[in-house]
Amino acid sequence: MAAPPQPANLADILERVLDKGIVIAGDIRVNLLDIELLTIRIRLLVASVDKAQEMGIDWWRRDPMLSGNGDRNGDRERDDADR
Repeated sequence: MAAPPQPANLADILERVLDKGIVIAGDIRVNLLDIELLTIRIRLLVASVDKAQEMGIDWWRRDPMLSGNGDRNGDRERDDADR
C-alpha cells in the first residue's frame, strides 16, 4: 500500500517556484463615468537567476546600479537637488 502524500512545506514550494519560474500578471484600471483615468500594468516574474538566464533575462548585468558601476557623482548631485 502506498503512503499518503505529504503536504509540501514552504521550502519545497519555494524550491519548485524558483526552479520552474512563475509569472504573475494583472491590470488595474480606474474609470470615472466611462473615462479611463489611470491604467497600471503589473508583470512579475519570480525565478532563480539560472532559470531567468535560461529564458534570456539578464537585465541586472547591464543595470549600473546593480552591477556596482553606478555613477556615484550623478547620484550625489540628484540627492543634493532633492534637498
